[in-house]
Amino acid sequence: MAVTDAAISSIKDMILSGELGPGDRLPREADLAERLGLSRNSLREAVRALALINVLDVRQGDGTYVTSLEPGLLLDALSFVVGFHQDDTVLQFFEVRRILEPAATAMAATRMTDEDIAELRGILDTFPEQPSTEDFVANDLRFHQRIAEGAGNPVLSSLIESISGPTARARIWRGLTQEGAAETTRAQHAAIFEAIAGRRPEIAQAWAAVHIAGVEEWLRRAL
Repeated sequence: MAVTDAAISSIKDMILSGELGPGDRLPREADLAERLGLSRNSLREAVRALALINVLDVRQGDGTYVTSLEPGLLLDALSFVVGFHQDDTVLQFFEVRRILEPAATAMAATRMTDEDIAELRGILDTFPEQPSTEDFVANDLRFHQRIAEGAGNPVLSSLIESISGPTARARIWRGLTQEGAAETTRAQHAAIFEAIAGRRPEIAQAWAAVHIAGVEEWLRRAL
């Protein structure tokens, strides 16, 4: 079991056992991490995941609380997940991405200026070592959009940007549920960047196709 999954399970057990009830405040982060035998980073990821599904409420400067756990509140989160898994139209958006983005990446390898490439490198370098799901997805979106802009075709760039919205939810869910998603994305982004920086359009196109197809294949299995 992944460390973050173990942390989620431990907090869930505290709620199910009655140790934590609706409206209760969680112990201090340091104390809870020590008690559960977890790193504070793993605990934070668990809290963030449970907050996304309305089990916990993180109040800045105050602490983290168990929500009311009212059925309506929890069903809001459940309907999000169920809606995602029943709606396979997002796969169609990924199919379009798989067609458009590799071509745009090849164009970017021949058209991006040295300054453009330096900016793309900056985005790659700001990918955190242990990113939160939000940071992971935000960096992923910036990286792909910068490449689309670098293709030098505003119509193509706009098409790719319009597709990013419908696929963002899948990217978030992947970041939360697929172990190693961030590390795989970082490595593949680096390969794409090196091909662009080396002015090798065929290699850049191939890596972009591998990258997007991998996410698409994960989504097909998840659905």
